[in-house]
Amino acid sequence: MTKPHVEVRGDLAVHVSGYRRALGELGYSERTVWTHMGMLGHLSCWLEDVGLGLDGLTDDRMTEFLAVRRHGGDRGLVTVFGIAPLLVYLRGLGVVPACSRPLPVGPGAAFLERYRNYLVSERGMAPQGVVRYEKVAELFVSSMVTGDEIDWAALRAGAVTRFVVKECSGRGGSSARNLVAALRSLLRFAHLDGWTPLGLVKAVPSVAGWQARSLPRWVAPEDVRLLLGSCDRRSERGRRDYALLLMLVRLGLRAGEVASMRLDDIDWRAGEVVVHGKDRREEPMPLPNDIGEALADYLREGRPITESRSVFLRLLAPRQGMTPSGVTSVVYGACDRAGLGRIGAHRLRHTAGTDMLRAGASLAEVGQALRQRVPATTAIYAKVDHARLRSLARAWPGGVS
Repeated sequence: MTKPHVEVRGDLAVHVSGYRRALGELGYSERTVWTHMGMLGHLSCWLEDVGLGLDGLTDDRMTEFLAVRRHGGDRGLVTVFGIAPLLVYLRGLGVVPACSRPLPVGPGAAFLERYRNYLVSERGMAPQGVVRYEKVAELFVSSMVTGDEIDWAALRAGAVTRFVVKECSGRGGSSARNLVAALRSLLRFAHLDGWTPLGLVKAVPSVAGWQARSLPRWVAPEDVRLLLGSCDRRSERGRRDYALLLMLVRLGLRAGEVASMRLDDIDWRAGEVVVHGKDRREEPMPLPNDIGEALADYLREGRPITESRSVFLRLLAPRQGMTPSGVTSVVYGACDRAGLGRIGAHRLRHTAGTDMLRAGASLAEVGQALRQRVPATTAIYAKVDHARLRSLARAWPGGVS
């Protein structure tokens, strides 16, 4: 294929060779690389035309540039997703501003900014959790605005209760519980940070529901064998999927923990792997032989050569680390190949806990293996321990127990 000539002038001209090389390392085809280089040239010219330097290329300015491309008739790379590789590259060099999620303007902006920093820096919350808690915070703050200001000192329990009743009226149980959990977090921060003179956490009513009312949803052993057997271990996809599924079903990892695993987390000599769990906890776990062999096979024969340190990579460009939703998609794909109904990655975590219990492990040992800090979370597995439950059952009068 004849390479098209792409002339780049302006501030981005010095980044042409580096960005082209980065795209190649991410697995993009030659044709796609040159499409991205054409967009790079367009962006550089636009920056020059509007008199803007790289340090002024904010999210809003990038949105403005994409609108220019669409209005000019361009069809490729006209969305935030399409331009993401360039932004990641430039932000990695530190030449453009970091990504920022805009906060609503108004009297609550300062509070919301401090609350976001608290969730990220002090709570160590994952990005998805930060977004979820911020949405509740924005709802609550907007409900408090009177005129053009918020009187935090006047906030009382009645206002908190009314907000919960209003917002939970059209929600299901899970959604309502998530809302009140986020609201308690917000009110706890508001008091500790000096916004409210009163601690109003106890003013948040609880959502009705039976504790531990459900059974752990697990996958039968024969279905686990079908899932693992559906992976063609002669292919790159099959090697990756087999190792990934083994980690879910044998170690009971969460999808996010598998996605965040890096090459440096594996200690081959000690036979351990470091798991990055909730609240930024790093916990070593033993690496069984079968999982170690599957990982080694994938890393030697199935994982492409790339600068990414993530263990599990996407199959298509950009060849970067998988996301939690990508891990779930792998489980879905295995279910489809095995002819089973689709299950989520968390079902395999429940399967690991159930299998450990049936093999004779105690509830405390299951909780330790699954890294659950609250014993009540692990207690749900007691419902499927039929052998121990049978010893507690009393004989039916006049019959045989």
